Parts: sequence; C-alpha cells; structure tokens
Amino acid sequence: MSAIDRVNAARANNRPTSIDYITKIFGDSFFELHGDRRFGDDKAIVSGIARLNGLPVTVIGIEKGRNLNERMERNFGMAHPEGYRKALRLMKQAEKFRRPVICFVDTSGAYCGIGAEERGQGQAIAENLMEMMTLKTPILSILIGEGGSGGALALAVADEVWMLENAVYSVISPEGCASILWKDAAKTAEASECLKMTSQDLFSLGVIERIIREPKDLDSKLFDGLKNLISQTVRKKLEQPVDTLLDNRYNRFRRLGQDFVTQDDAPTDTE
Repeated sequence: MSAIDRVNAARANNRPTSIDYITKIFGDSFFELHGDRRFGDDKAIVSGIARLNGLPVTVIGIEKGRNLNERMERNFGMAHPEGYRKALRLMKQAEKFRRPVICFVDTSGAYCGIGAEERGQGQAIAENLMEMMTLKTPILSILIGEGGSGGALALAVADEVWMLENAVYSVISPEGCASILWKDAAKTAEASECLKMTSQDLFSLGVIERIIREPKDLDSKLFDGLKNLISQTVRKKLEQPVDTLLDNRYNRFRRLGQDFVTQDDAPTDTE
C-alpha cells in the first residue's frame, strides 16, 4: 500500500475507534471518569480505570465517534484543553497508585478553535508532554488510526509507542503539508510519502517499537492478541525500578532518529 492509501485506511468510517478497543480489551471492568476539575468534561477524551487480566490500569483514549451524531458529540476526536487536562489528571492519579497508563490515540489533531486557544490549548499539551516524561508509572501508547501533530503527541510520550499496521503518525496532515509547501491540494499523495508517516516508515526511524498486524475486518483475534501483549508489556515495565523506567523513557526520546532498523525487522505479530 502507498502512504496515501494508508492515510485513507486510517480515516475509514468503519475503522474501530478507541471505545471499540476499550470494550474488547477491558470489557465490563472499565469505569469511566469525567472532567478536568477546572472547566468541564471533553467527550473527545474517554478515560477511566479498568482491569487487564486482573491488573488495575488507567485507560485513556481519543474518541472520534462512529457516525455523524457521535462524531459531532466527540468533536471528531479533536480534543479541547480540558480533555488533555482530564487525561493528565487521570495519569497523576495512576502515578499515585502505580497503575500503568494505556493510551489509544486517534485524532487528526487538537482542536484549534478560538475557545480552545483562550483556555490554553498549547499550555495543556505542553504540560502533558512535560508530566508524562517524568510520570512514575509505566505508559504505553497505541496509535489506532490517525496520529496528528501535538494533539496525538500529548498522549504519546510513553515508554513504548505502538501503531496499527494502517495507522499514520505525523507532525501535520498531508493536506496541510501540500498546502504549505506547494499550495496545491493535488500534491497530497506526494506529501504523504515525504512525511514518512506510515508505521513501516516510523519503525525504521525508531519512532515506534511495534507494528500491530490488522487481521481482515479487525476480528477478535486482533483484540485477544493485543490484550495479552499489552498485559505482558506493562507487567514487565512494572518490575523495573522507577529510576530505570524514567531513564529509559528519557533516553528513548533522546535517541529518536539515531537508530535505524530495516522494515523486515519490525515485529508485527500480537502473540
């Protein structure tokens, strides 16, 4: 598949959203928590506590919605500052009880409306980046669709970042890139290739640790395999001393772009 094909796949209407992943992986154990304790509750961010094979965890997802009404209610997955502050509130709570944090990321970017800017959108994202870097509990972020700019990065400063096979992750949308560089929307496909935004590209650059295979129709095999893989990963991270965990997280981001591996080496199974 070309880069633009993967962009279209990541945006497909029938693609499972964060709520689908939360329901399939955590089931009835998920208990949603609301509000940032400052302004309100942003429905673009779904967050709460759950159990993963008996292990208490904190779960945070960016939710786009699955039909027009849901997408309007969820602001098409574009979070406001209160959404990122809600996520940070839950992360700090997880740190207090040493619960691993699991994030599902699917957004074209943070909401850039006047109200969001007035309430400190940039500061909210920056605070998440800073606090996640030193959060004293394991963090795992999984890009399940679009990973757009700071809106995605605000939930992706993690010990490990994984991507679904047809997910994308980039500093800007290909349409935005084409409009800035060439002032021509017809260059979107070319921009998609230049941005190196596919899971295969990003694994080669050392930006992500794992590519998750997407079985046809995203059946239960994906969710069962992903559940076990997440459980194994966060349990191993919990065994690490806190200082080691934080040093490894810091060094992970310091060496981005320095380590290169071939696409053939990318782990793609979920077993």
